Amino acid sequence: MTSSEHTPENKALRFRSYSCKDLLGVLACSFASVLLCFCTIVAAQSYPAKAVRFVIPYPPGGASDVTARILGAKLTDAWGQQVVIDNRPGANGIIALENVAKSAPDGYTILMANVGPNAINPVVYSKLPYDAIRDFAPVTLTTKVPQVIVANAYLPAKSIKELIALAKAKPDQIVFASGGSGSSNHLAFELFKSMAGVKMVHVAYKGDAPALTDSISAYVQLTMPTVIAATAHIRSGKLRALGVGTLTRVPALPDVSTVAEAGVPGYESESWGGVMARAGTPQPVIDRLHGDITRILKQADVREKLEALGGEIVGSTPSEFAAYLKAEIAKWDKVARTANIRLD
Repeated sequence: MTSSEHTPENKALRFRSYSCKDLLGVLACSFASVLLCFCTIVAAQSYPAKAVRFVIPYPPGGASDVTARILGAKLTDAWGQQVVIDNRPGANGIIALENVAKSAPDGYTILMANVGPNAINPVVYSKLPYDAIRDFAPVTLTTKVPQVIVANAYLPAKSIKELIALAKAKPDQIVFASGGSGSSNHLAFELFKSMAGVKMVHVAYKGDAPALTDSISAYVQLTMPTVIAATAHIRSGKLRALGVGTLTRVPALPDVSTVAEAGVPGYESESWGGVMARAGTPQPVIDRLHGDITRILKQADVREKLEALGGEIVGSTPSEFAAYLKAEIAKWDKVARTANIRLD
């Protein structure tokens, strides 16, 4: 290098040259960021521009399915785009959640989340094809659905206090049915056993419906369905309601005490449902989903339908739903560890 290349003029020239290159790079990155942001906003404003798939982890007829169909019909009317109900039952909800977790993060696949696959599966399975927190974006907690402990007509106990006394007098002789090992009503019974200090035998069925049927037929003595599933059988006298799992009595069964007030202070167990999207879905799309769904939940006819089924309308914010989900996972993790429930 010659001495002339070290002159102040040449050094300044090289500095200006490098600065221009750096500036062009910064401008290019900034332009790309602005363009990406603009495209995201435009996509959100036009959302939905096609049909939206609403995935439910259960077969038709249950609380999650009914809620999703009510919301889906209203969203179809509001958007002018079809909301397609996609029931994907099986494997404790794993099939449905894996499907959503592998979908495009664009808001065109949404999930009817539920306590079982979203809060209980992560604590009873060591390996899942989805991460309950990382793979989903909460939109809103839609409803809470009370569970109720019911007995067949032949069980002598007519209240929670009498059930506890009977179970303590006859340990491991009372049989309770659930919709499957690791299901929400299985864990709810395990929580009851732990808090009440009793021992009972668990029989797992392939779904809540057969568990309920065999409870009515007296093959098993107890089960814990949702109020939605049990109310008609309670009113007909086929089943006896001993206590609801919520902390307050439910309008559908006003004469039935809560488990907490009837002998197990602090006991709380309920099913719940909420809407989620794939993680990575643009925030404006999440905001649109949240705004439209919570607005629908406030409509009088929707409230009437859901409350008639025993559901409590919630309509939380995404952050509130996220916090609630984490608390539910922690709660059921403690129950699963105490009862040593593993499904691997």
